[in-house]
Amino acid sequence: MSSLKKKKIRIGIVGYGHLGKYLVQTIQDDDRLELAFIWNRTREALDDFKKKELILEGLNDFPQRQADLIVEVAHPKITHEWGPKFLQNADYMIGSPTALSDQTLETSLRNASDKHGLYIPSGAFWGGEDIKKMADRGTLQALKVTMTKHPSSFKLEGDLKKKIEEVSEEPLVLYDGPVRDLCPLAPNNVNTMAAAALAAHNLGFDKVQGSIIADPKLENWHIVEVETWGPGSVENNTAFHVKTVRKNPAKVGAVTGSATYASFFSSILGAHGKGPGLHLC
Repeated sequence: MSSLKKKKIRIGIVGYGHLGKYLVQTIQDDDRLELAFIWNRTREALDDFKKKELILEGLNDFPQRQADLIVEVAHPKITHEWGPKFLQNADYMIGSPTALSDQTLETSLRNASDKHGLYIPSGAFWGGEDIKKMADRGTLQALKVTMTKHPSSFKLEGDLKKKIEEVSEEPLVLYDGPVRDLCPLAPNNVNTMAAAALAAHNLGFDKVQGSIIADPKLENWHIVEVETWGPGSVENNTAFHVKTVRKNPAKVGAVTGSATYASFFSSILGAHGKGPGLHLC
């Protein structure tokens, strides 16, 4: 008796930078998945992509491709403009969750995810499930994420764009404060912090703290430190406390560390079919 062949999950990829290219290739190499479409803001970037029939010329045409899951790896602006529309037709994974520092947008997306799932990949965020469990129980008191990178790995906006020019030979703290205020200033760099703020939902974007440090001597790594405080007295230094340090191999100038690519793909594998609402994966 022959077994029924399991239906492949159809995935649409929005964005064809380094991560997008990796995902497109990996999806095509995986028997469980099928590429529904690929779209990029700059059409020329797709000139070398051989399967032209999979290229989506305009995002307005995405419903025709019948994707089960749409994955954004382009820019937070995509979620602002297209997130609620994507959720009308498919599950949606936000590769740039810094977009959700906009409270109005977060509320809009949660409301739009009444039929399909809204997914947040863990990326370089370590310990997310444990932190979410503490937030669920109300025992999470504080959370801080510190990211240290070579100055050329930061893509910054506003005042931080000027501040990074002050970096000389020693590490410089570019920002230290609430994650909500940092996300618009470093939308491509602090998606890990946005994921942390969503996992730590009893604290959120306003109470989770973020710090970014530019270190000109850090040429081979991105370092992400996550500090968590739980039950007990934080003031008296008797609270439950965990600190993790993640060293992600990264070339000078790379926005995303190499280990994050595989982590992101693992999130895709766990992203489809969990039902409506927001899910961390």
